[in-house]
Amino acid sequence: MQTMMKYEIKDINLAEQGKKNIEWAQKDMPVLNSIKERFRKEKPFEGLRLTASVHVTKETAALCIALKEGGADAVLAASNPLSTQDDVAAALVKYYGIPVFAIAGEDSETYHRHINCVLDHKPHLVIDDGCDLVATIHSKKRELLNNIIGSCEETTTGIIRLKAMEKEGKLEFPALGVNNSLTKHLFDNRYGTGQSALDGIIRATNILLAGKTFVVCGYGWCSRGAAAKARGMGANVIVTEVDPLKALEAVMDGYRVMPIAEASLIGDIFLSITGDINVVSTENMLTMKSGAFVANAGHFDVEVDVNGLKKHVVEYKNIRPNLDEWVLDNGKSIYVLAQGRLVNLVCAEGHPASVMDMSFANQALGMEFIVKNKGKLENKLYTLPHSVDEEIASLKLKSMGIKIDTLTPEQERYLNTWSEGT
Repeated sequence: MQTMMKYEIKDINLAEQGKKNIEWAQKDMPVLNSIKERFRKEKPFEGLRLTASVHVTKETAALCIALKEGGADAVLAASNPLSTQDDVAAALVKYYGIPVFAIAGEDSETYHRHINCVLDHKPHLVIDDGCDLVATIHSKKRELLNNIIGSCEETTTGIIRLKAMEKEGKLEFPALGVNNSLTKHLFDNRYGTGQSALDGIIRATNILLAGKTFVVCGYGWCSRGAAAKARGMGANVIVTEVDPLKALEAVMDGYRVMPIAEASLIGDIFLSITGDINVVSTENMLTMKSGAFVANAGHFDVEVDVNGLKKHVVEYKNIRPNLDEWVLDNGKSIYVLAQGRLVNLVCAEGHPASVMDMSFANQALGMEFIVKNKGKLENKLYTLPHSVDEEIASLKLKSMGIKIDTLTPEQERYLNTWSEGT
């Protein structure tokens, strides 16, 4: 580990490979690249300090570089102890001059120390992934509140926390929920998480999904993507839900739907993506067949109750990186992936750059929205205007060489009148 006053990373000598990986991601992020070019000219963040806590990946690096091109004085910490790509962290420090406080595999104490390190930057702007920065500011770093213009939140879990803060009247600056934008959750969550979660499971285990009973806990956009990808690879998919509307949708989409207690008895692979705690409980895991695999793709490591299960473990066996066999006191074995943390980022590389292109375009434009509306926004959770979604989608289509139709004047008039009917 290398420690300096201005950053804390694993090894600066990894920077060359990290730079190659960042440049590889940038090739597949045309929307963010176009925003970066505009930022370079307009400098919307000139003189502003920006603190980010996001998964330290090559795609995140592309976002940080775009914001720096826009004039931001940016620093970065990880938003998960196991999701950091150490070569990317080194490259950001060495080649792009962006201080990073993140080391893959850091313990919880180091993770929270890094959160405090980047908050010592005294930010005007905050980018969060899971709401740890915002929560820390409101609970332990309240002296920073007067400087902060606003924040952007990347993921469902963080938005759940922000909604709770707003409801209790505890949110003390404007926040923008990027995950509520259509060009984020309809694409990143469904296609990004769907592919990367299965990628992580397969890389960690090298098992064949075809013919397996694959249990997806939840049927939000992330879970929809994972269920669709698992079915596409030949798995027999079961969905568990607590929301009757989502459960009904899963049934209409052709999946078996049942309580987790019933699914636990017949599943081969379990993947939880809900944003809630103890979705796969200790009791559920004790009833699973011996040899079942359990994984989590929710932001925090609370969805699978691995801590509760530890009370029943008589032996731990590390099979390969990020795959552990837990021998239980009932004679069964359960295979736990990534210690119950984010399987797509711990066991694989996270979402492909082409889908993060839209998500981080939302982040970049969200930061610009916060700055342009300084002093005009209430201390509430906001969503970017629909016109921004349309702009991002149009740029993405253009980069793919796809053209679409436009309404004729007659069609526009018809859609905007109530007097014409049959």
